[in-house]
Amino acid sequence: MSVTANGLTVGYAAMLEQFHPTEAVALSAYAEEHGFSGVMAADHFQPWVPAQGQSSFVWNVLTAIGERTRGDFGPGVTAPTFRWHPAMVAQASATLAAMYPGRHWLGLGSGEALNEHIIAEYWPEAPERINRMFEAIDIIKKLFTASLAGRDVKHAGQFYKLESTRLWTMPEEAPEILVATAGPVTAKRAGKHADGLITVGAPLEKISGLFGKFHEGAREAGRDGEAMPKVLQLHLSWAPTDSEALANAMHEWPNGGMKFPKADIRSPFDFEQMAKLVRPEDFEGRMVISSDPDVHRAEIQKYVDLGFDRVYLHNVGRNQREWIEVFGEQVLPKLVR
Repeated sequence: MSVTANGLTVGYAAMLEQFHPTEAVALSAYAEEHGFSGVMAADHFQPWVPAQGQSSFVWNVLTAIGERTRGDFGPGVTAPTFRWHPAMVAQASATLAAMYPGRHWLGLGSGEALNEHIIAEYWPEAPERINRMFEAIDIIKKLFTASLAGRDVKHAGQFYKLESTRLWTMPEEAPEILVATAGPVTAKRAGKHADGLITVGAPLEKISGLFGKFHEGAREAGRDGEAMPKVLQLHLSWAPTDSEALANAMHEWPNGGMKFPKADIRSPFDFEQMAKLVRPEDFEGRMVISSDPDVHRAEIQKYVDLGFDRVYLHNVGRNQREWIEVFGEQVLPKLVR
């Protein structure tokens, strides 16, 4: 895994919702050339708003990223619960880990209607979605463990069935499973059942609470939560002027200013209507919008000081190459763990 000299990984969040896959891969490679280490890309079937304009198949893109870069990479996140049977996610992840040993990690979440409702199944309440995710994690872990041992495994649970089978292509070591959450109950369960935690930028006291619950769950499972990876995806808007940075946030990433839960909204066009209600002040405390690289550095450093060991940055504007160059020169070298 590629890391900075001080042991901190600061990676690039490749936004498949915004960029054609060929461009996303090229930007990932460009980011690595400028000091970023690692790539995160989300499994979306649709963009958040039509203005973002893209939504390519994450597994294909991750393979291309694996070829073009040397650092770690993973889907941050995919939902192994509705569009995907957990066995298919396990196979996709095991294949990437076999192709790129020691570089691939598997980020899992409970899903959002924007992506998962497309198969036209009933969309359940959050508790069921979370229970589905943890049953899916159980299946994926069973498949990884049994396949590495050269034996079949089966499963019959509340939500999923798996007939006797194994993964025939496996890496020497199973990829780590990271659970994405912003809620304390799920964070505790993640500490018990997963290998690490993924979350997004939020008030520091909220994230401290998440870490506490994650560590509590890990302790109950006889593990050291402090030593387990904690991964942050941080959205930000940088441009040469504050007004450009704000315009980029308002047009490209208005969902960053929406202060309500988004998991039940089904269409980018619904988000587009809601985006008309977003005001510049709605980003306050949710996303840094500034032309000053040092303002962004200070914000990132706060999260590193809190305990994150991997941070993947997403600049919401289209000015990716310029931003990569500026941050590679003026921000990344100044971050300390």
